[in-house]
Amino acid sequence: MHILIVTDQHPESLGGVQVALRLQRRFLERAGHTVSIAAPALDRAGYDPGAAGPGAQGAGAYIDLPSRPITTDREYGISWPGRRTDRALDEALAARRAAGAPPVDLVHIQGDFWGAMIGLRAAKRHRLPVVFTMHNNVEEGTRAVTRLAPLAFAGLRVWRRLAVGRAPAAARAAAARAAAARPASGGRRLGGGAWRYLSELTAGAALVTAPSGHFAAELERHGVADEVAVTRGGVDDELIATVRSAPRTERDRPRLVWLGRMSGEKRVLEFIDALGQAAANADVTLHGAGLLLGKVERRIAELGLGDRVRVAGPVPYEQALAAMRDADALVQTSIGFETQGLTPYEAAALGTPTVFCDPNIAGDLAVTPSWLAADASVSALAAVLRDAVEELSGQAGELRVGAAAGERLLQSTQTAAMIALYERVLAS
Repeated sequence: MHILIVTDQHPESLGGVQVALRLQRRFLERAGHTVSIAAPALDRAGYDPGAAGPGAQGAGAYIDLPSRPITTDREYGISWPGRRTDRALDEALAARRAAGAPPVDLVHIQGDFWGAMIGLRAAKRHRLPVVFTMHNNVEEGTRAVTRLAPLAFAGLRVWRRLAVGRAPAAARAAAARAAAARPASGGRRLGGGAWRYLSELTAGAALVTAPSGHFAAELERHGVADEVAVTRGGVDDELIATVRSAPRTERDRPRLVWLGRMSGEKRVLEFIDALGQAAANADVTLHGAGLLLGKVERRIAELGLGDRVRVAGPVPYEQALAAMRDADALVQTSIGFETQGLTPYEAAALGTPTVFCDPNIAGDLAVTPSWLAADASVSALAAVLRDAVEELSGQAGELRVGAAAGERLLQSTQTAAMIALYERVLAS
């Protein structure tokens, strides 16, 4: 098979979805398939397009679409769904075909915005089936960053229609029925907001998937699709084995690690406040960056936590895994935002337990040992941190997730399941 993956951001940019895309591509190619990944060109200073993305046939697997940076660090960009982008994508595919790649068999969209529209336009032009993976909780994520979320959702629906065309009548009817359903918690209506936009976006897709059982159920409940398959993001088999074989460093007290984007929905400031309340005897390192980085550093100083809480900043993926492996526990702080929450999966595969705030992620992963905050409050997070550190202190660094639990999390297992779904789509 030749799978065209289209996404919102370049696979070599920072982010959990990007990590998943790189792994998917490598393991699909290892299984004998061809993968092309179309995304906005990465405009980050120092990035060398020739250093990444060699395809199975020797041509570049990454199709860099015309783009404009949308963040000050030039890490993320936007490609406008239109004729110029269509032409760039088709020319790149033609070049891959001339280099010996087979024709594209299906389009796998793994984006929610311009990437989705670009992918839908490509599928329509080339008459290809569409597989749609919903990685992001657009509803919660948008509402977390702006009070104008309802206007944003309406704008997205208009943009989708202009870029792709009117949704099929059946999809419009399903979206209308979902929007008219009973009010959900918080007064929101099922099927409204981002859910209606997503239901129109996925209209006509041969298959819709999500990276976790809880998010698949959420998509079904809000009328995005009648049936959503679960296709979890996996962890790199060889890299996990290498990192897991490395000895862990000596320590006098437990070590906790936090990884992610420092933004409001990740609840990183709440984590710092909880550390201040907990006064737990542990060393804590935060890996990552983002809009709240300055506030995080100031809050640490204000609370007098500098002797035991350190901000390491962004690190390469391998170093992030090593940090999780060496830690006594990972702390997962977002609630209701993550559609899978890959870091606890990576941590479990490395033997490291997690302190959870989101019960959905804890339930989907379902490994022991682990700890779960009683509710979303800072005081509940402080309490569970105290409990975890006390238990870890009594185990002298030996309270670990068993190796057998990590086998089901490996990318090789997840890729085999994805290939079976591709084959089902093509057979139908």
